Amino acid sequence: MTQLAADANAFDADVIIVGGGPVGATLALALSQSTAPLDVLVLEAQADFSARRDTRTLALSHGSRLILERVGIWQKLSSPTPITRIHISQRGSFGRALLGADEVGMPALGYVIAHSELQTALHEALLTCGARYLRGAQVSEVTPGAAAAQVHYMREGATQTGKARLVALADGGRSLQIPGIVRTSRDYRQSAVVCQVHTELPHHNLAYERFTEEGPAALLPSGDHYALVWTATPERAQVLLALNDADFLAQLHTHFGDRQGRFLAATPRLSFPLSLHQSQPVTREHLALIGNAAQMLHPVAGQGFNMGLRDAWELAQATLACVPEAIGGTAMLKRYSAGRRLDTQGGIFFTDLLVRAFSNRMPGLRQLRGLALSALDALPPAKSFVVRRMIFGAKG
Repeated sequence: MTQLAADANAFDADVIIVGGGPVGATLALALSQSTAPLDVLVLEAQADFSARRDTRTLALSHGSRLILERVGIWQKLSSPTPITRIHISQRGSFGRALLGADEVGMPALGYVIAHSELQTALHEALLTCGARYLRGAQVSEVTPGAAAAQVHYMREGATQTGKARLVALADGGRSLQIPGIVRTSRDYRQSAVVCQVHTELPHHNLAYERFTEEGPAALLPSGDHYALVWTATPERAQVLLALNDADFLAQLHTHFGDRQGRFLAATPRLSFPLSLHQSQPVTREHLALIGNAAQMLHPVAGQGFNMGLRDAWELAQATLACVPEAIGGTAMLKRYSAGRRLDTQGGIFFTDLLVRAFSNRMPGLRQLRGLALSALDALPPAKSFVVRRMIFGAKG
């Protein structure tokens, strides 16, 4: 990577992607499919992915599977676990809904995969896709501009600056401050406790979303066990982390119930706070924010990561539809942001509504929630509407 040329119209890349995680990598791979390849530079802060063992799991919608197939990644994944049914209920009350992939003619509603497996496959693909892939690049500043956007970063002890027609910020919502972009937050006063659990009964590819007044508890089939996401108050989460395995499993059984029999074992637990973060606007001159840099959602219904992949795919399509001189221009980014608005705002509204409506002790609301779940289960058109939007986003 060279320093900026003296010519103000010279670019160091057509597109610079800040962040080589799943969203940024998917964007780079989608851009590499152009018949007239673009000059793409990916800046990733992590120097060595193999040095960090990421134990998280990801819930991918079937729509995300289609995106990963198109960029040649899905075929390289060895162990995604299909979710063919989702059981939705609320603790201590009537009403439940069972959503099935067969009801909408899909092979699965979604898939559960280890974050590390997906990241490894994407990392290996980046090395051969034609993009320049710089690891250990610590970005300190991103500046939109009338003719180009600039990125300032440190790598191997040297400060460097890159200039591009389009900069895509896919850094996972880190603390970079962008001129003209405001980031708002809503603290849900909840934390997620995550781990893997083994149950007495096999999962048969059935996932659970169980709402409680402290927040939802999700069990996602993962291999021959379940990935658990237990939402609780921050204080309660700290108590759960401190319990020994036997006491934790006993409390999980009390909290969740016995639909899967006894809980037999759990891996080490992690916890993280849950908030809604949203950037406005998500585009500036020659700059677009995607994934968690644009919006970070509550994990209920598993929408956030899948929305980020759709951001990447649609930004790539908007870019490839342009002549090089129009990449990152006002017209292109206006079309992109308008095309994403329904999906992103719909996803934010949906997940926020679920959290606020189901984590609520208001008198009478429990009965209304039960009636809503029963109505959803009894009305096939309503179930199809919900399932398609969970799979493909607000555009259905």
